[in-house]
Amino acid sequence: MSDYLPEEVALEILHRLPVKSLIRFRCVSKSWNSLITSSVFINSHLTRSLSLPSNSNKLIVGHCVDNPLVEHYKLIDDNNDSFDQIQNIELPLMSRRIQYFLLIGSVNGLFSLYDEQERYILWNPSIRKFITLPKPCITFDAHGSYIGCCRQAFGFDPRTNDYKVVRIAFPSRINMSEEAKPPLIEVYSLNEGCWRITSASFPPGIAFTDWRQPATSLNGAVHFAAGYEYKPGGPCEPLVLSFDLRDEVFHVISLPNGTFKWTKSVHTSVIGGSLSLLFYCSEHAYNRCCAIWVMKEYGVVDSWTKQFTVDLNGGEIKRVLGLQKNGNILVQTKVEGLYLCELSSYDPKSKQVKNLGICGRSYHFHVDNYMENLGLLDKPNDTVS
Repeated sequence: MSDYLPEEVALEILHRLPVKSLIRFRCVSKSWNSLITSSVFINSHLTRSLSLPSNSNKLIVGHCVDNPLVEHYKLIDDNNDSFDQIQNIELPLMSRRIQYFLLIGSVNGLFSLYDEQERYILWNPSIRKFITLPKPCITFDAHGSYIGCCRQAFGFDPRTNDYKVVRIAFPSRINMSEEAKPPLIEVYSLNEGCWRITSASFPPGIAFTDWRQPATSLNGAVHFAAGYEYKPGGPCEPLVLSFDLRDEVFHVISLPNGTFKWTKSVHTSVIGGSLSLLFYCSEHAYNRCCAIWVMKEYGVVDSWTKQFTVDLNGGEIKRVLGLQKNGNILVQTKVEGLYLCELSSYDPKSKQVKNLGICGRSYHFHVDNYMENLGLLDKPNDTVS
């Protein structure tokens, strides 16, 4: 690799370099290019990056604007309270029909998106590269009635270093008196490069609570906010439904009895590296709020802890999006006189709201920790120069 440095020393140096430098250094020699684009180096570089706290200093914000209806992405510095330093990131392609892609999820700096024509892409903005996935196995031509509705998720399994897109296809019910068919579970594996229908069995009697919000990827599984459809003798209780990306099986994560009330406005998130739930309580017009619960110890029901409660009674704050390093909460606020919302920062101590100057359509905001990643670098080119 080098006439002056031992190979193990040069390799250690390369592992410490940022992604942009590594992209340039591919031109140094054929051996460096072969090393940097190898799956072994990409995985080891990611493993090291995940262990560094400095990689969580940036946030990526996705939002969709009108005229034309196009999604935009911006990179902001979470250490900068003023949010003055905003970098635009251009999505490399447009949807063919509805002009914008719908977000399935994001993890480790990679994004999974799709449009209504069942075109799926994986996108890595840090290396300005995307790949188009093959058509899913579950299609109208092949399965007909199993195109009623589809819940999707995108996650990463650190045990296999594999990114997966999950599709849960529910059949349409023309005759409601007929017994509902079980959904089909389809998975795309980036390592395998193909879709396949799994043998996973969807737990009976469970329904998703919020179809509009992306599922959460954590600990090698994707997590959905859900609840039992029917519970004899009492109200429905919410739960978290997880899908293990390696074993490809579902698990139910219970919530403390009586602590949570059923609501259709609840979704999962990751706050401070822990599984979290955002509960929107709106039983009465005068008592609307969003409660943020965090599972301090993954899988331990008794570790659920209420961390914040955001007052929604004023009408200015519409949705909670995430947590900043300084303890403030990123929220979506209403813009007066317009069918638009704005990204804002809410101080839970002073109750003050500060607008950050990023506008978009309601329910199209997405905020996530951003990190540079070499993922997709070893895949065939669908690149933007």
